[in-house]
Amino acid sequence: MAAVCDQAGTIRAGEELDLTHLRPFLLEHLGCSGPISVQQFPSGHSNLTYLVRVGNQEFVLRRPPFGSKVRSAHDMAREYRVLSKLHTAYSVAPRAFLYCEDFSILNAPFYLMEPIRGMILRRDPPLGVPFPPQTARRLSEAFLDNLARLHRTDYAAIGLADLGKPQGYLERQVKGWIERYDNSKTHDLPEVEPISSWLTEHMPVSHDTALIHNDYKYDNVVLDVDDATNIVGVLDWEMCTLGDPLTDLGTALAYWTDPQDPEELEEIRSAPTTLPGTLTRTQLIERYAAASGRDPGNMIFYLTFARFKVAVIIQQIYYRYVQGLTHDSRFACMPKRVHALLRASWHCAESGAI
Repeated sequence: MAAVCDQAGTIRAGEELDLTHLRPFLLEHLGCSGPISVQQFPSGHSNLTYLVRVGNQEFVLRRPPFGSKVRSAHDMAREYRVLSKLHTAYSVAPRAFLYCEDFSILNAPFYLMEPIRGMILRRDPPLGVPFPPQTARRLSEAFLDNLARLHRTDYAAIGLADLGKPQGYLERQVKGWIERYDNSKTHDLPEVEPISSWLTEHMPVSHDTALIHNDYKYDNVVLDVDDATNIVGVLDWEMCTLGDPLTDLGTALAYWTDPQDPEELEEIRSAPTTLPGTLTRTQLIERYAAASGRDPGNMIFYLTFARFKVAVIIQQIYYRYVQGLTHDSRFACMPKRVHALLRASWHCAESGAI
């Protein structure tokens, strides 16, 4: 099991936690006892995630990235509130334990949640883990069905009716992500202006509202190590809100590479979505329509927008790297990913092809 589970390891330089303040805080608020140790989960590009051990107890600690100025994207109180209510209705969301807004502890707000043990898929399956076509298909079906299940959650019944402002959601999203790109721009990329104009001109009228994850992808789900088609956890709820559920589907599609996609999308592929048996983007849309009862008729817009949004997310991370606010060497190659996604976004808009 340990060989295929995500493992915490050495903390990256500049991202250490102040244990002299953290340990007494945990002893007081969680009743822990014993020595404290901290390791960092190496993956993920936004909020920082650590494994904290106090005696024989383990917690996952989440805090904003060092140097980030995009406060709305790293609202720890909001993320904690979502998880503290969501777990009861959507069991694959982690259980949250404790939130701290006292800057004297870690110089940033943070929260603690339960660890979820399992396998997380990234570019390719772990070595030694078989993924025959039947497994790949069942996993892609479970991945989509789990998203539809989230969208069926009665958010009002669990106390999240005020999480967002559904009215005007799509308009705010398009405008906001265009502004975020402008605020984190490092290169002149020719696709940005036509994509921005196209999104503004082709925006559909949206009347549907659901609780949405907003970054749903393979490496944000945790799989049972004994059954890779069984999802046991969904992580990274920092962008969760109330909004148009088709934007959530669009995001999942933006991260999904089909076997016939251009080579540059294959090169930046972040999940094993090209394995034989895996559903294609078109098949995912069809399954979502059947599972949700929603009409995904305008997915060209939602995929165009989602690819643009993901490109901007990556651009914001790269901007922090350029500014010297993080020294994570993984971020140096991000311009290539940004440009590939922008080209794919514009191609979707121009061609009308999923």
